[in-house]
Amino acid sequence: MAHTYHELKEMTVAQLREIAKDMTHEAVKGATQMNKDHLLKGLCTALNIEMHEHHEVVGIDKAAIKIKIRTLRKKRDEILATKERKELSGVLRQIHALKRTIRRATV
Repeated sequence: MAHTYHELKEMTVAQLREIAKDMTHEAVKGATQMNKDHLLKGLCTALNIEMHEHHEVVGIDKAAIKIKIRTLRKKRDEILATKERKELSGVLRQIHALKRTIRRATV
Protein backbone atom coordinates (compact mmCIF):
# COMPACT_ATOMS: atom_id res chain seq x y z
CA MET A 1 0.00 0.00 0.00
CA ALA A 2 1.44 3.36 -1.03
CA HIS A 3 1.52 6.00 1.68
CA THR A 4 2.07 9.73 1.48
CA TYR A 5 3.96 11.87 3.97
CA HIS A 6 0.74 13.55 5.04
CA GLU A 7 -0.95 10.19 5.73
CA LEU A 8 2.00 8.94 7.75
CA LYS A 9 2.21 12.17 9.71
CA GLU A 10 -1.44 11.86 10.75
CA MET A 11 -1.03 8.26 12.02
CA THR A 12 -0.34 7.33 15.62
CA VAL A 13 2.97 5.84 16.76
CA ALA A 14 1.33 2.42 17.11
CA GLN A 15 0.11 2.54 13.51
CA LEU A 16 3.54 3.61 12.26
CA ARG A 17 5.19 0.77 14.21
CA GLU A 18 2.71 -1.67 12.66
CA ILE A 19 3.77 -0.56 9.18
CA ALA A 20 7.46 -0.69 10.11
CA LYS A 21 7.42 -4.19 11.63
CA ASP A 22 7.07 -5.87 8.21
CA MET A 23 9.98 -3.95 6.70
CA THR A 24 13.58 -5.05 6.62
CA HIS A 25 15.08 -1.68 5.68
CA GLU A 26 17.98 -0.44 7.82
CA ALA A 27 16.20 2.87 8.55
CA VAL A 28 13.39 1.16 10.49
CA LYS A 29 15.47 -1.25 12.56
CA GLY A 30 14.50 -0.85 16.20
CA ALA A 31 11.18 0.74 15.30
CA THR A 32 9.62 -0.42 18.56
CA GLN A 33 11.97 1.88 20.46
CA MET A 34 11.64 4.93 18.20
CA ASN A 35 9.55 7.99 18.90
CA LYS A 36 7.22 9.35 16.23
CA ASP A 37 9.70 11.82 14.68
CA HIS A 38 12.43 9.21 14.24
CA LEU A 39 9.96 6.58 13.08
CA LEU A 40 8.41 8.94 10.53
CA LYS A 41 11.85 9.81 9.16
CA GLY A 42 12.82 6.13 8.95
CA LEU A 43 9.60 5.14 7.21
CA CYS A 44 9.95 7.95 4.68
CA THR A 45 13.50 6.80 3.96
CA ALA A 46 12.42 3.16 3.64
CA LEU A 47 9.44 3.96 1.41
CA ASN A 48 11.27 6.62 -0.68
CA ILE A 49 8.82 9.35 0.31
CA GLU A 50 9.94 12.97 0.51
CA MET A 51 9.89 14.37 4.05
CA HIS A 52 8.08 17.60 3.22
CA GLU A 53 4.93 18.55 1.46
CA HIS A 54 5.22 20.48 -1.76
CA HIS A 55 3.23 23.64 -2.12
CA GLU A 56 2.43 25.08 -5.49
CA VAL A 57 1.44 28.59 -6.44
CA VAL A 58 -1.64 28.56 -8.65
CA GLY A 59 -3.28 31.33 -10.64
CA ILE A 60 -0.56 33.99 -10.54
CA ASP A 61 2.80 34.66 -12.13
CA LYS A 62 5.08 34.10 -9.14
CA ALA A 63 8.27 35.01 -11.01
CA ALA A 64 6.90 38.40 -12.06
CA ILE A 65 5.78 39.18 -8.51
CA LYS A 66 9.18 38.22 -7.13
CA ILE A 67 10.84 40.57 -9.62
CA LYS A 68 8.57 43.39 -8.41
CA ILE A 69 9.49 42.57 -4.81
CA ARG A 70 13.20 42.72 -5.64
CA THR A 71 12.86 46.12 -7.31
CA LEU A 72 10.85 47.41 -4.37
CA ARG A 73 13.53 46.16 -1.98
CA LYS A 74 16.16 48.08 -3.93
CA LYS A 75 13.97 51.16 -3.73
CA ARG A 76 13.54 50.57 0.01
CA ASP A 77 17.31 50.36 0.48
CA GLU A 78 17.78 53.60 -1.46
CA ILE A 79 15.19 55.32 0.73
CA LEU A 80 16.88 54.03 3.88
CA ALA A 81 20.24 55.33 2.65
CA THR A 82 18.80 58.84 2.40
CA LYS A 83 17.23 60.84 5.20
CA GLU A 84 13.95 61.24 3.27
CA ARG A 85 11.61 58.55 4.57
CA LYS A 86 8.25 59.81 3.41
CA GLU A 87 7.93 57.09 0.76
CA LEU A 88 9.22 54.27 2.99
CA SER A 89 5.91 53.14 4.44
CA GLY A 90 4.31 52.95 0.99
CA VAL A 91 7.10 50.78 -0.37
CA LEU A 92 7.00 48.50 2.67
CA ARG A 93 3.22 48.09 2.29
CA GLN A 94 3.65 47.18 -1.39
CA ILE A 95 6.26 44.54 -0.54
CA HIS A 96 3.99 43.14 2.17
CA ALA A 97 0.97 43.05 -0.16
CA LEU A 98 2.91 41.22 -2.89
CA LYS A 99 4.19 38.63 -0.43
CA ARG A 100 0.66 38.05 0.82
CA THR A 101 -0.52 37.61 -2.77
CA ILE A 102 1.98 34.78 -3.22
CA ARG A 103 1.00 33.16 0.09
CA ARG A 104 -2.71 33.32 -0.70
CA ALA A 105 -2.14 31.62 -4.08
CA THR A 106 -0.18 28.78 -2.49
CA VAL A 107 -1.99 25.45 -2.49
